[in-house]
Amino acid sequence: MFDASKIQEHAEIVGADGVHVGTVDRVEGDRIKLTKADSGMGSHNGHHHYMPLSLVAEVQDGKVWLSANSDVAVTFEQEGDRSAM
Repeated sequence: MFDASKIQEHAEIVGADGVHVGTVDRVEGDRIKLTKADSGMGSHNGHHHYMPLSLVAEVQDGKVWLSANSDVAVTFEQEGDRSAM
């Protein structure tokens, strides 16, 4: 298990395949809030998305490395507040 306190604001989130997935806005509970700039296209544009901490493999060299490849990791992204779901 990694130490979530090592995740810094504006750190790059990278899939296990080395592909950019997003940028950390901040950690909220058991999720990483992504910056709006990395929130997708179309109807998803301009909304914060969240990535579960359970996908994080490690934090190294200022990057958050995920245990899943980027194409799989984005399917785990959640939009908005859980209370609204």
